[in-house]
Amino acid sequence: MSVKHWVTAAAAALYLFSAPLTASAEAMDDAVLNLQHEWATANYKTDGSAKEAAFKALVEKAAALNAQYPNRAEPKIWEAIIRAGYAGAMGGVSSMFNAMPQMKEGLALLQQAEKIDANALHGSVYTTLGSFYYMTPGGFIGFGDDAKALEYLNKAQKVAPDDLDANYFMGDYWMEQHKYKQAVPYFEKVIALPGVANRPVYSEGRKAEAVAKLAEAKKKAH
Repeated sequence: MSVKHWVTAAAAALYLFSAPLTASAEAMDDAVLNLQHEWATANYKTDGSAKEAAFKALVEKAAALNAQYPNRAEPKIWEAIIRAGYAGAMGGVSSMFNAMPQMKEGLALLQQAEKIDANALHGSVYTTLGSFYYMTPGGFIGFGDDAKALEYLNKAQKVAPDDLDANYFMGDYWMEQHKYKQAVPYFEKVIALPGVANRPVYSEGRKAEAVAKLAEAKKKAH
């Protein structure tokens, strides 16, 4: 076989192997985007017991996607985010006993995702880990840790300084610390940033949250 024919054959073989991988990656991206849309609807457009039911179904869907792509960070990140939403949507006695296991499972997923690709989805691993650490109680109840939260939120700022969530959760962190003046510029930035083009429900919802938080921060800062 001539060099030219060998190169042609090798290129053809490479295409045969890479094409299915590319198609698989595109299918995963589409599935993750679908989870993002469904999460936004559950989080911003659904109330009461219907919200808990919506998140429960989403947890199952996200877990199935993660099982399908065990070596990718993106499904793990979104399974963690959805589990946190499920924990937050729980009401009554169930929230006391069932919410924390969801958060702990989410933490484990995020730690796995960080090892695979810490920069996936614009540093969402860092943003979400940061939010988990400051939103969760510490001590005997949970794993909350304000120092770790700030460490991860700072990493998110370095990776994606113009990301809606990276700024929103940094602002929210400072609100939790009662440092309202420090929170203000982050919420202002969320409001000023353009929305995510293919996620209108999420963009509208997150910006509305930032508007409310900004008003609260300015009121408490004086």
